[in-house]
Amino acid sequence: MVPADTADIKKEYNILLNELKQYSPELLDKERLLAITKCDMLDEELTTALRKEVRKTLPKVETVFISSVTGMGLDDLKDRIWDKLQA
Repeated sequence: MVPADTADIKKEYNILLNELKQYSPELLDKERLLAITKCDMLDEELTTALRKEVRKTLPKVETVFISSVTGMGLDDLKDRIWDKLQA
């Protein structure tokens, strides 16, 4: 998970990957799903811009936009996690 208000999503994502590698390098071979959190703070224009930025900087990373405050995207997140567990 990376918060939507971070200055550099790619940098934060790489930090997460490094933490996974330090914990267990085998985890890097697993499928990934990046959750962008705190999306309730974004209006439609900012959400669209952030989606474009993520697609550009992390084109191969499956991403879901969520908000725990409003519940936005949580069902989608749960469904995607379930699908990955069933694969």
